[in-house]
Amino acid sequence: MSNKAIFLDRDDTLIYDPGYINDPGHVRLLDGAADALIELKSMDYKLVVVSNQSAVARGMVTEKVLDKIHERLRKLLAEKGAFLDKIYYCPYHPDGSVEKYSKESDLRKPNHGMLVRASEEIGISLEDSWMIGDTSRDIEAGLRAGCKTILLDSPLRKRTFEPDGIEPDYTAVNMKEAVNIIKKYNRSGGQRKISTQSIPKGQTKLNSSDRQSQDATMPIQNTESHPHHGKTEQLLGHILEQLKRTQRADMFGDFSIMRLLAGVVQVFVLFCLLISIWFLMSPNEKGSAIFVSLGFAIVLQLMALTFFMMQGRK
Repeated sequence: MSNKAIFLDRDDTLIYDPGYINDPGHVRLLDGAADALIELKSMDYKLVVVSNQSAVARGMVTEKVLDKIHERLRKLLAEKGAFLDKIYYCPYHPDGSVEKYSKESDLRKPNHGMLVRASEEIGISLEDSWMIGDTSRDIEAGLRAGCKTILLDSPLRKRTFEPDGIEPDYTAVNMKEAVNIIKKYNRSGGQRKISTQSIPKGQTKLNSSDRQSQDATMPIQNTESHPHHGKTEQLLGHILEQLKRTQRADMFGDFSIMRLLAGVVQVFVLFCLLISIWFLMSPNEKGSAIFVSLGFAIVLQLMALTFFMMQGRK
């Protein structure tokens, strides 16, 4: 019998999140979510949802209605052949308007209480399990419980993940890529990816003497003649990162005309970026040409994202 699990956030991981869902009729599965669960189940993982539901504490939904929402979720998944083993939720919030639920709770992510409860109630080995979610709260809860973690980082949605020292073991654009990551991990024999948080601080930061030594040996560069270089390179970096994320979303998504158009547009985005880099590296650099190329790249990238969003609303 399996003693490992995939812990899953609910909103924007399995279903669309329009805000606080207070009606079972508003439940919509994300594309590929059911197929991903089927694959994970075939790898002998238990499937456990762990979700913060502060809407209960805020008086926006009752636990009775929430149970109906989860029944609807189970029904939609079952229609596609996917089944959850358990759903845990935390109805508490310290700023809640309903007195019964207005309090702190160890169950509320980023605390790992729901994961610990699941491990005790259904016999799960946390160190052999994974936490998948789209926020830093999900990742921190998984890390606290000793699970491996995957952050869902879709290029179509702005993330609230903050650089607070909490880093996921892996990132994926959707559940399909998350499944692929877990498959590769299992094939590799369970070699956990080394992250920055596992490296001793002394190996990642220079002490004062190291900085002085480095400053003494590094040549002084004249940046005044090209004051816009830093901003330009930073902008290029952001666009390239967005391009990579969108290409990964394309790789792990289903085919459609909108997706095809987005892919074609992104080829032109890459072409504009290459031209920008060529101008930037040219000894006879022309600032206006760089910004014109970047302008085209930005406009085309926005077009590509629009096509992807239209695909998501089909």
